[in-house]
Amino acid sequence: MSHSNAPLNCFANIVVISMIPTIFFVSMLLGYINIIPINIPIHALLIVGFILFIFFLFIKHNANYSICKMHASYSKMENKLKTALDENSLHLNQTNKSILDIDEFLKHHYADIRNDNFVSVASSVFPMLGILGTFTAIAISMPNFSVTDTKALDGEISLLLSGIGSAFFASIFGILLSLIWTYFEKRGLSKIDKFFYTVKDDFKPYIWSKNELNIYKFEQYKPKDEKFITALKETFNLDFIEKLNVQHQNSYKAIMDDTNSSFKLLSKHLEHISNELKESLSQIDNAKNSIDAREQIENTISDFTLATQSFEKTVKIHSAQLDTSLNRTFEKIDTEIGDIVIKLADFATHVSLESKEVQDSIGKYHFMISKQLRVK
Repeated sequence: MSHSNAPLNCFANIVVISMIPTIFFVSMLLGYINIIPINIPIHALLIVGFILFIFFLFIKHNANYSICKMHASYSKMENKLKTALDENSLHLNQTNKSILDIDEFLKHHYADIRNDNFVSVASSVFPMLGILGTFTAIAISMPNFSVTDTKALDGEISLLLSGIGSAFFASIFGILLSLIWTYFEKRGLSKIDKFFYTVKDDFKPYIWSKNELNIYKFEQYKPKDEKFITALKETFNLDFIEKLNVQHQNSYKAIMDDTNSSFKLLSKHLEHISNELKESLSQIDNAKNSIDAREQIENTISDFTLATQSFEKTVKIHSAQLDTSLNRTFEKIDTEIGDIVIKLADFATHVSLESKEVQDSIGKYHFMISKQLRVK
């Protein structure tokens, strides 16, 4: 892409943008000097000339003029762009390119060519100036209606209508300037976009694209991911987990076997205790040797307590290895055993009371016999 520094050539853009407004003003000037048959008063000509002057001040901010300035300063921009590319260079895969955001660079570099604030209000300023000029012209040309003569009044009305007609030229001129400004602004913006695209395309081989940077990033992450996966496989070895599961199953089976044995042993102790309790009850019912029955009951309770303590020790040894279901089972068994112990204690108390009554009866019987013997 070839560019040349020719700032004077941009004057042609000013001429093109201002050509129609200038022709309009010249036509009003010719009407004022009676060269063409248009009645233009001096104040209307001055108002239109003032609006045209404001338009000339805005022209340098129009996009159609700005694109010319961009082309004219291309070499200067190119040198700065190359310097910026070197300052933001990045060496990847034996290739050296830049990571510069060329869009931001172009916007920053050409930010001082035109004022965006003027551009944003230009299309609305000219119609407003035209309307203001119209009302100003009407106010200036307003005649004096204090006359009493009919012919003079008709002359004043004719003067007013003539002034109003010429005053509307200011509004027409303002609307015309707004249309011309908008047309050249849109056309210039299209040229600026094309210019930026051409610059980016020229320097594209020297700048890393987003896709290239993403590919390089993924290439850098791939070995790390593979190492991470390998470390996970080594850490969580399936053979080790399988052996661990087998050992856990064997330990669980051994615990269950010990628990079953403990239950069987407990059942035998309970059966033995039940038989002894039956024998004790039989001795009490037969009222034979109540003291021996009491001792047997106490021995039975002692044996039961020892059996319970033995069972509790067994449970404590294996309780840490049992799961939640076994803990619930032991809690239920402890509750039932506690109920049995309470019942046995109540029974022992009852037996003790009955044994005391038997002893009291025997004592009374011996006392009566002794008394009868003494009487005889």
